[in-house]
Amino acid sequence: MSTSLPNPAPTPASHPAAITWTDPARQAAFEQWLAPLCLAHGLDRHTLAPASADASFRRYFRIGAVNASAPSMIVMDAPPPLENVRPFLDVGRRFHEAGLRAPVVHAADEALGFLLLEDMGSRLYLDALREADPTQAQRLMRDALAALAQWQRRGRTDGLPNFDETLLRQEMSLFPDWCVAREFNITWTEAQRKSWDGVTAALVRSAVAQPQVAVHRDWMPRNLMVCEPNPGILDHQDAVRGPVTYDIACLLRDAFISWEEDVEIDWAARWWEQARRDGLLAGHPMAEDFGEAWRAIEWMGLQRHLKVMGIFCRLKHRDGKPRYSTDLPRFFAYATKVAMRYRELRPLIALIEPMSGPLVTTGFSMR
Repeated sequence: MSTSLPNPAPTPASHPAAITWTDPARQAAFEQWLAPLCLAHGLDRHTLAPASADASFRRYFRIGAVNASAPSMIVMDAPPPLENVRPFLDVGRRFHEAGLRAPVVHAADEALGFLLLEDMGSRLYLDALREADPTQAQRLMRDALAALAQWQRRGRTDGLPNFDETLLRQEMSLFPDWCVAREFNITWTEAQRKSWDGVTAALVRSAVAQPQVAVHRDWMPRNLMVCEPNPGILDHQDAVRGPVTYDIACLLRDAFISWEEDVEIDWAARWWEQARRDGLLAGHPMAEDFGEAWRAIEWMGLQRHLKVMGIFCRLKHRDGKPRYSTDLPRFFAYATKVAMRYRELRPLIALIEPMSGPLVTTGFSMR
């Protein structure tokens, strides 16, 4: 998960909500950019309305067509220098080259950070899975697994940032900085810091030793759309070349929806079998041993969850967005379960228990 956590909240084009601007100059530039596009694509400027909230500085608007039977489109407002749309455009092309469904870009002003995108609808995987019966959930998740396999098999990695030891450690440092110190006001002793360093080193070693593939970095139900072909793929601008288990860990151990472990293992085994057939695991112990693959997935998920807890607390304390921190109990539960299973990770239990104990006992909804 990147620092961007889209939270689509579709607004029907027939009932447009107000769009606010804090920078009149940017608003004027936006209006000047959008006007000719409305003419060229038959869009109705008066239907422009917010389409989502976001943890980043990006905003998304939905705009309807003059012809009511024509499709609506999505406008992205990504103000530079806070946001850079070039990675979004680059990775979107990579998904299209891989034969996958990312939003088509109809127009782009890279310097200003304005994009006109295909509207892939308003049906998020997250919502669909929460409402689905087991058969429907299986169908949706198998589509997501098949698309992930295609991305890992065909996604180009040239020119993508490397998800290397430096980046992995930077991500994990968010947990002690923002969750431990800022959210819970805890100062670790030197011995506790050494325990944390040992856990960090173990997780990093596991990640960098894995086969490296194209990684979306947020392959989770909140970034997948129910559409045809299924799924549509959003929020892909932070893609990297990184560990083969990263995206499957994102999908199975999600920030906003959880599954019973037997279900997780079934889906993980399907991914593993396909990854073996595609030759993605060659040269790694997990190629011949699903148990090793499951360990790698759990460890990769733990690295991600510690990072995300830091991000959620940073969003609360730095950015004034406290709603994400309400999911901390889910992440502490994930972390506790994994740390208890593996000897190398058990020192983490004593570090997180003062924070996780009260939260995990409050419980959280699996779906």
